[in-house]
Amino acid sequence: MPLIWLDDIRLNARLDGPEGGPALVLLHGLGTDLTIWDELIPLLPSGLRILRCDLRGHGGSDTPPAPYAMGQLVRDTERLLDHFHIREAVVLGLSCGGLVAQGLAVKRLDQVRAVILSNTAARIGTATTWQARIDTVRVQGMGAIIPATLERWFGRKWRERPDIGDWQAMLSRARVEGWCGTAAAIAGTDFYTTTASLTLPTLAIAGDRDGATPPDLVHETADLIRGSGFRLIRGAGHLPFVEKPQDYAGAVTAFLKAIGHV
Repeated sequence: MPLIWLDDIRLNARLDGPEGGPALVLLHGLGTDLTIWDELIPLLPSGLRILRCDLRGHGGSDTPPAPYAMGQLVRDTERLLDHFHIREAVVLGLSCGGLVAQGLAVKRLDQVRAVILSNTAARIGTATTWQARIDTVRVQGMGAIIPATLERWFGRKWRERPDIGDWQAMLSRARVEGWCGTAAAIAGTDFYTTTASLTLPTLAIAGDRDGATPPDLVHETADLIRGSGFRLIRGAGHLPFVEKPQDYAGAVTAFLKAIGHV
């Protein structure tokens, strides 16, 4: 699919599934791109209309100068859904993508009918921590933070993963300007009050070995939303759809069926 031209930015997006099918929007996390969902999609119910994109500064999308604001990331996604005339979607956001999902759900009730908050929270980390990482990347490049990032994602034995070369390569490809811009957006985001106002059907998913957004943090965010569900994927870290794809797809599918989306 070609780049989608919005007013001030081009976003790389992919739309799959039958026209008119129930919409599912997938939003990736910091330093990754839309390809992280490749192995999950075949495990989801057929007939879904699935939209995924590269956030600004990532993958095939444009990289404006840093820093970014979370409102810009939300606005990018809002305009992308408008471009494709998507309404009543379930939005699944991972990590930073989960922050975008929270902001979009509050802003555009016509676009979002339910959210799945995966390995994310209403606030992720502290401004001080993020600034230290940004300073490191600015001076030393992405390679300086890759080992620590992969350990937070996959645990202390991350080097033993047979696919670890793929994840190292993905993070190595991440553009410094885009990573730093998005990290600044995360650092400046506190959605506790915003997310507590949500009344949409919500499922929060956590991995019990996640060092980036630990289960207690994810559960705390779920507790802000009345009636939300929480699913802990055991034996998985920050990317449970990679480590436990069947369990993850099962949780997502059960939620989609419970709300009558499929």
